[in-house]
Amino acid sequence: MPKDGPQPVERELPTDESRDLLGLVRDLVQREIKPVAAEQEAAGVFPRETFRLLSEAGLLGLPHPEEYGGGSQPYQVYLQVLEELAAARLTVGLGTSVHSLSCHGLAHFGSKEQRTEWLPDMLGGGLLGAYCLSEPSSGSDAAALRTRAVRDGDDWLLNGTKAWITHGGVADFYTVLARTGAEGAGGITAFLVPADAQGLSAAAPEHKMGLNGSPTAQVHFDEVRVPDTRRLGDEGQGFAVALSSLDSGRLGIAACAVGVAQAALDEALAYTAEREQFGRPLADFQGLRFMLADMATRIEAGRALYLAAARRRDAGQPFARQAAMAKLFCTDAAMAVTTDAVQLLGGYGYTTDFPAERYMREAKVLQIVEGTNQIQRMVIARHVAGPERRS
Repeated sequence: MPKDGPQPVERELPTDESRDLLGLVRDLVQREIKPVAAEQEAAGVFPRETFRLLSEAGLLGLPHPEEYGGGSQPYQVYLQVLEELAAARLTVGLGTSVHSLSCHGLAHFGSKEQRTEWLPDMLGGGLLGAYCLSEPSSGSDAAALRTRAVRDGDDWLLNGTKAWITHGGVADFYTVLARTGAEGAGGITAFLVPADAQGLSAAAPEHKMGLNGSPTAQVHFDEVRVPDTRRLGDEGQGFAVALSSLDSGRLGIAACAVGVAQAALDEALAYTAEREQFGRPLADFQGLRFMLADMATRIEAGRALYLAAARRRDAGQPFARQAAMAKLFCTDAAMAVTTDAVQLLGGYGYTTDFPAERYMREAKVLQIVEGTNQIQRMVIARHVAGPERRS
């Protein structure tokens, strides 16, 4: 390992502007996020001021159009920003990804009038979003959702409960998928709901094994009145909105996973270079060197996979299969890398004195959110082997 310790990731960036952007992000991370990450995560502190700072710096709207206050950055650049944020603190990286996911429906399916009215504040006005698809009885089977929206003149009345909502209770707006028609995927419509809508409330946050600074809560809708002007896309188009959002969101999760894995590798490299046993640094023992080599290889492979998918997206090519592969591989790799990092630190890895145990706890959730890895395997299999034949 270099004498100065772990080095910054060598990134493939398309322009001088994007290289400057990554430099800005790294400076912000070192000043504002990383120094307080462990303390705030242990205390369960939600970093709202950090998100305001990211918004002011233009980092919450990077992949969205510049004409509406976004950064118009290619996805391959945006995802590498996410990776840097997640490596410093997953609560921030994942929160940024979820916010972008929450803006996706409006940015891609909203009318020009809707985008002009609401998108600038969502992208750079200090607001924070949440994405409401999952429910207590419909997680992986998202098309079975029961939250219902019923027409009432020029409005809709929303009733139901959403579950596992990142930023539930602290978001300023919610992108909500609700049933407006018959059972199945074709009866779902998307809505943009402000957090202060009457009848909208959030339950107490879930108690989780990791990501303690990121609130995850149920969100309740009790006769919430939403004007039809806040419907995103056509009536019955909601499931297409959801799938389109998730394809992009899965790349965000993949990038966050690589960030967590990179942080764990850096911690393991620093520890094994300094810690001596039998008169030699741990990093000199072949068995441990091989572990470090495997960790680094998984990270490089994951980064290459998510960037390849991002370039397809940037080029306007289909990328759903590649997004599922990236989410699957990168999150499994993060779980393996963080587990090995704990092992390399030995007893210290199991204590809260070092961040390795936090990385391992945080990596686990990335195998679950935005489609479990079992769902990713189903998606990939349908692309490579065709749809299942049911008897």
